[in-house]
Amino acid sequence: MNEKYIVFFMSKTKKKMIKFIENQLQEKGLDDIVPSYGNILTVLYDHNKSLTMKEIGALLGKEKSTITTLVNKLEKLGYIKKVKRSSDQRTTYVCLTEKGLSIEKVFAEISAELHSTAYHNFTLEEKKAFLRLLKKMNQNFNK
Repeated sequence: MNEKYIVFFMSKTKKKMIKFIENQLQEKGLDDIVPSYGNILTVLYDHNKSLTMKEIGALLGKEKSTITTLVNKLEKLGYIKKVKRSSDQRTTYVCLTEKGLSIEKVFAEISAELHSTAYHNFTLEEKKAFLRLLKKMNQNFNK
């Protein structure tokens, strides 16, 4: 077995998944959304529609600067807004706007289609083993 092909196919698969998401977004009329914005929107959908910048960074495992850039772009597009609460003016919360909430169903549809395509012909055992091995490989880079 030639192990270098594992990383090659992981990279190739990631590119195909991103292209798949881009096509789905375009088909659904969300031309102003790119896949990297999806992570921010998804964590907001999954966590009560409002999180701090720090919480978003922790959930996504991304640097503060990356989160700030993505949040600023989504705010400019009108999908989210930054809010300071009267109880803690030092903390910035990121909240979904009506526009952001209005596309939640579309995001769920795209996510379902992505998972259906990605795991087509996978057994439950194969999915569990695949996830376990990916987590193991991911941990190798924490050293």
